[in-house]
Formats: sequence, C-alpha cells, structure tokens
Amino acid sequence: MKDLDALTTPRPTTAPGAPCWSACPAPGIIATSRRERFSADERHLSSWSGSESPFRGPQDPRADHVTSPPWPRTPMDGYRSPVMPSHRKVALRAWRSGGQWVAFSWNTCCLKIALPQLRLVSISHSRAGVASVCAAALTLSGLLVTGTVAAQPAAAADPVNYQDVRINEVTSSNSDTVELYNTGSNAVSISGWKMSDDSFSPQTFSPSSSTIPAGGFVTFNSPKGLGDSDKLVIYTGGGTVVDRVEWATNGAKPAMARCGGDGTGAWVTTTAASTFGASNAPGCPSSIPAASRVRINEVTSDGADTVELYNGGTSAVSIRAWKYVDSDTAHSPVSISSSSPSATSIPAGGYVTFNSTLGLGDNDSAFLLDGNGNTVDSVTWATDAAKPSDERCANGTGWFQTSTTATLGSANSCSGSGGGGGTGGHLLGGGGSLTSGCTPEAPSGTGSTPAGTLAWPGGLDVTIADDVCAFTTSTGPEGRDLSGLAFDPANPSVLWAAKNKNWLYKLVKSNGKWIPDASWSATGKQIRFAGGTGQPDSEGLTVGANGHIYVTSERDNANNTVPKDTIMEFDPAATGSTLTPIHQWDMTSQFPQLDTGSKDDANLGFEGVGYVPDSWLTANGWVDPLTGAAYNPANYPLHGSGLFFAGLEWDGTLHVYGLNSDGTFTTFGTVATGKASVMDVTFDAGTQRIIATCDNTCGETHTFMKVNAGGAIVPDVTYANPAVMPTDNLEGFAIAPTSTCVNGFREAVWSDDGIYGFGSGSSSYGHAVYSGTFPC
Repeated sequence: MKDLDALTTPRPTTAPGAPCWSACPAPGIIATSRRERFSADERHLSSWSGSESPFRGPQDPRADHVTSPPWPRTPMDGYRSPVMPSHRKVALRAWRSGGQWVAFSWNTCCLKIALPQLRLVSISHSRAGVASVCAAALTLSGLLVTGTVAAQPAAAADPVNYQDVRINEVTSSNSDTVELYNTGSNAVSISGWKMSDDSFSPQTFSPSSSTIPAGGFVTFNSPKGLGDSDKLVIYTGGGTVVDRVEWATNGAKPAMARCGGDGTGAWVTTTAASTFGASNAPGCPSSIPAASRVRINEVTSDGADTVELYNGGTSAVSIRAWKYVDSDTAHSPVSISSSSPSATSIPAGGYVTFNSTLGLGDNDSAFLLDGNGNTVDSVTWATDAAKPSDERCANGTGWFQTSTTATLGSANSCSGSGGGGGTGGHLLGGGGSLTSGCTPEAPSGTGSTPAGTLAWPGGLDVTIADDVCAFTTSTGPEGRDLSGLAFDPANPSVLWAAKNKNWLYKLVKSNGKWIPDASWSATGKQIRFAGGTGQPDSEGLTVGANGHIYVTSERDNANNTVPKDTIMEFDPAATGSTLTPIHQWDMTSQFPQLDTGSKDDANLGFEGVGYVPDSWLTANGWVDPLTGAAYNPANYPLHGSGLFFAGLEWDGTLHVYGLNSDGTFTTFGTVATGKASVMDVTFDAGTQRIIATCDNTCGETHTFMKVNAGGAIVPDVTYANPAVMPTDNLEGFAIAPTSTCVNGFREAVWSDDGIYGFGSGSSSYGHAVYSGTFPC
C-alpha cells in the first residue's frame, strides 16, 4: 500500500454535530498497486465471522448489529455520504500492509494503524506500510474493522533487522521448545514478540533472552503446546510475520531443524536429536535429504513477483505436489504447478521459477512446503529489499542480499549490497559447546582503522568454517593461537595453517568446513627448530615454488623472553608426527629492540611471511635496493625463484629476504606498509599484489602493495574486513587462487587467534576459521 503513503488529502470538514461521513466526498476507487483496489463491495459490510468483534458506531455504544449497508449504492459502486443511523453497528474488514494493520475510524474518517486486538484477517494482499490515510480519498469496502475503532496510537515499530531472525529448530515433544537464531551482524530485540500455531491466536512467550546477539540463539517453550502436526508462526510486537514453519505428523519429533547452516539451512524433519541453544549440526543427518537441498534462491516483489528455486543436490527432485505461501496468515498455500504448470521437477544444479499468484509485498515472506506439508525453506525481506530481487549469496547456500540485477533462472550475481533490506550481510554457521579445556581469549590492543580504508570488496556474508574448539593440542589445550594461513597454489583445495604453539595443519574442505586432512594428520603435526629442539612460536607461513612450507617464528615458547626470529623450511611430504626443518634462517640479530628480557617484546617479531615470485618483481620493474638498478634474480644464484617478505609485528614493516640453499640469506631491506603492525603476508596472483594484513590493532585491514613507477613497493589500497566479522585478533588471512573462481568470486579465509568471536553466547565463540568471498 505504499502509494497511500504519499496521499495528503486533508480530513473533510463537517458541520458542528454532524457525523464525519456526511462530509466525505463521493468515493472513488483508488489503485494502491497493480492488484489492490479499495472498491466498494457490499458483502464485506454484510457479514463477519465468529472471531470478529462488532464495530460500534461512534454515536451510540449500545448500537445493534446490522446485516446490510444502511445507505444507498452509487453508480460508482461505492457509498456516497451515507446518513448512518446512530444505533447501528457496521463491520469493516481490517487490512494489513507489510506487517502493519490498519483500521477505519468513523470519528476521523481516516485509516490508522490498529492495535493488536483489532487485527483480523486480510482480504487484499499486503504491500508497504500505511500510517494514516484520510477516508475522503477512498471507499471502505476493502476493510473490515472490528472492535471500537477510534483514532488509535501507532503500533510498535518493527525492530531493525527483524528479518534476520529465523526459526531454527522446533520440537512437538515434551516441552514443545522453539529455537530462534539471528543470522545478522547486529543484535535484535524480540521484546513483545508473539507466536501462534494452527489452533490458537498469537500469544506472548517467555524467551531465554529478550535480545538475540549476532549469530546467537534464543529458546522458549510454546505457551499453548505444539501438535504432532502443526504450524508455528513468529510475529514482531507490531504484528509482522517474522518466520513460519509447518510439519506433518511427527515431523518435529524429536525435532525439526535447519540443516546445512543455522538460520540459513533448509528444514529437515525428524532429526536424530535436539540441540536447543546450540548449533543444529550434531543433530542433522550426515547426508541432507534430496528435498532439503532445494532452496528458495531468489525472489522479487518488483513486477511479476517471481520466486526462483535452486536444487543444490546431485539428483532431480519432484516438486509436482509442492506449495508456497506468503506472510499473510489468511492465505492458504498454493501449488507451484498452478502458478507454473511446467514446474514439476528441478534437475540437479538446476533452477525453476514461477510467479506468485498471491502477490509479494514490498516487505513480505515466501514459504516453501513439500507435498507432505513440511516446510522446506523460507525467506523474509524488509521494505524494498526484493527490488530488483533478494538473492542468496553465495548462490544456493548463503543468506540473502538485495541484488543489483535480478538473475532469475540462473546463478545469482551477488553484486548487490545489504541483506534482507540492507543489514550489511550475515554471519553464518558456527555454534556448539566448548570442549573441556578450551578457553577463548578476548582481544586486546584494538586500534583505529587507517584513514582512506575502503569497504570489503567481496561478498557481505561470512561463514564460520570450522568445528568449535577444533585446534586443541597438547601444547595448546585452550584451543587458541591458529595464526598464519596459506592456500597451496598447486592444490587450492588445501589450506595450510600454523598454530603458534608449534603446530602445522593441512586443512581440507568438508561440508563447508575446513578440517584437518586425516590422510596427513587428523590432529596436526608438531614442528621443531633445527636439530629437533625447542617449541617454535610459529606465527606465519607460506608455500614456496618447490611446494615446501616456510614458517616464521618470533621466539622459542620454551624460552619465551628471548626473541628468535627465524624462517624455517619444512617438507610436507615428510613422514612422522613431528617435523624438523630442512633449512632454517635466523635473523634475530637484526632486531635488537626485541631483546629486552620481556616476553611481550620478544612476541613482536616475525608474524607473517609471503613468498613473492621473481617473475612478478621483474615484470613490474622492482628496483633492487642493494644495487639501485632493476632487480636481476641471476645476481643471487642460490635463492631459488622468489623472495620472502616477512612481516614484523613491532612496527608493521616488511623485511625482504633471499633464502639461499646453503643456509645463508640475503637481506634486501624493508618496505613500509603504512600500518602500525603486520600479522600476515601473502602474495595474490589474482590481483598481482602483496597483501599485508593487520588485525584489530589496525582496525582489521588488508593493505594491497604494488610496485610504483619508481620501482618501489608501496601501498596501493587498503580494505576493511566484511562488516559482519568480529573485531578480534584475526591474525591469519588467505585468498584462494583464481582457478577456484565461481560466478566472479573466490574464497577468502581468516583465522581468529583468540577464538573469541563475538563473545560467550554467540555462534562464533570458540571458532577460529571464517570464510568469505573476494572478487576474481
């Protein structure tokens, strides 16, 4: 009903003592959208259901019910200036617009947002909200107002980002528990929210918390119980539908839950176990049913009101008997086949689109049900978030954002911004209980973001991509300290990770998570200094041209007050559970400022390291600081085919080395990054840039370095992390090779040294690895 928001027709003036309707002009028909009209229709005034309370005329509270309009019809099919008997009572239908309910007042001849007790069943589809519209500009037959209607105060505004809250798990056993999950990056207040099922009207409930933190869970027990076969609807305090789920007989026993990602996964019935207050993953089947791999992938309320379904599974799924419905609780589900007769099956990796015959509002929802009546998927969007469309990013798996261009029937462009109406993305996945001894640590030393920093150029959604407390070790039982990251350029399905309690991990992707490769070591391999001694404080790593892993250490954790700034070369093909370096280069003497007897100063040495190929340095005209001329790799015959850039946490400088095969090294000098500190260094062949990463010390930023016209390596551009990520000691960063690009994006990965996330109670607490996207 957004068109009514712009109406400024003044309230008609009435003579003293005259009823307000006597001044209403001859009513016309106002088109509020392409399918909504306030046209006079006698039947709406002549009957009501048993649930509807009568409206008493303003002249006499003792008025009796009438069953037909007390005034004559006009040729315009409206009601002209009726002289309404004061002892009569007239029923008009309530109308809901984008979650707002409006009622007509004979006192003011205006529409007002109705109080909850006046909200009934709609007969025209919802569009954008209406606050107050004078009746002088419209007829009344599209409304049925119940209760004594006078000018009412505005309903409570829906909380910001309410559409980020999703029903995540429900059971019809025992206490009939419901779990809500916040997919967004901001806390959402659920104070005053209500729920209903198939047998009772909206009721307040008592949640475990009145606010859901970003990535957090809230649970409550249904106030009236839930049936073996039932429907659950969640409303804001203002009456807007937030989410809805339905299940057939015993579908919610022991529970029905979203699987494949909390808040974003598709619904699976009869899960193995309930997991209320934590991630659903432990209760979900190891293999998601084929039907649950069908997702609402894109939706638009901008014209044809089209819905796109995507099958992310490996086999075709029949949807011949499937249905859909919008947020209007008066609407019954409609079969997809009635909207699109050819939409009977979705092939693996394929798409099906159909136009909603129910219409889709400016802020609305779409719910998908299988042939048994079980909810498969749902999406809710805020005002105008589905214009031109609301799309999942990444395609088929992520959360929703407003697109730049609709791509119905094909992969989502993921080129827009905002989520479900501009919330700035969502933090997905995570959750779970801390294991014994696992102890997250809050971040420290947070600094400001450098001036000129740009917003993250990739996708706005980020997924927590590891198991909770996944990196506990004998020398690090608290589970913290995963630091440096590096993709293997020869095998981008492998991500190498260093833990600064002298451990090395080879990680591979499994069900969306980075987990230790069991064929290499399910628990990681311990590393030592040359000779098999000590406990390297292994902070950064990179993969050399020979496929070996080069690891930096800033001290020996067995003697942590003394700096030991070294680069060690390990052969990942070596057998055994402990690795010793093939070569080790010790640069400690170059940093006397770190040797003060303080473990804190000793801990400010080499944090990250990146291998940079000679071919990039020569192609871009890098000037060798040692000669003042163009860099010539042939001048350094023992160094291999590239140089190593080590990041110093002390002052944010990069130190450039040629690591010689005889154990010696060549120092090429330092490079200023413009940052106060550096935690990781990587060379990205896709952007042809060296990337210096800083954690919360520098506002979670990544500075891309180039060779300028003078042959010096200088900062080019600095990006902040995606807004949904926590401000923590995110010390590791890596971007996948361009060979992995899909739909213009590739994976970016971060590691949280303190596994703190957004703190206790959040889905990120106890997790180290985050996964997002970066442009190709």
